[in-house]
Amino acid sequence: VQLQASGGGLVQPGGSLRLSCAASGFTLGAYAIGWFRQAPGKEREGVSYIHSSDGNTLYANSVKGRFTISRDNAKNTVYLQMNSLKPEDTAVYYCAGGWPSIPFIESEYDFWGQGTQVTVSS
Repeated sequence: VQLQASGGGLVQPGGSLRLSCAASGFTLGAYAIGWFRQAPGKEREGVSYIHSSDGNTLYANSVKGRFTISRDNAKNTVYLQMNSLKPEDTAVYYCAGGWPSIPFIESEYDFWGQGTQVTVSS
């Protein structure tokens, strides 16, 4: 069971990036997926979430209207489209899988991918 996060990079303010969370060894569609991020000197925080079956999504207030989470079960991948990026979006982004009762609580998730760095700077 492995999650692989990718797609991070350096982007100017106002730019876009699409992060991917690919699963290997299991069917990603059977799990809810959460995206978290951790900025330097700060605690890790929940960013977005997508339910395993009904596709319901949640977003942190700080990214609502700018980020979109989606899943492609045929590709066993969940995406996080990030638009209108701001310097405060700079962080290491992680994806996690499980059946969380509370979507933005880290301990509710069973497995994690490695992080991918997103840097928003001019």
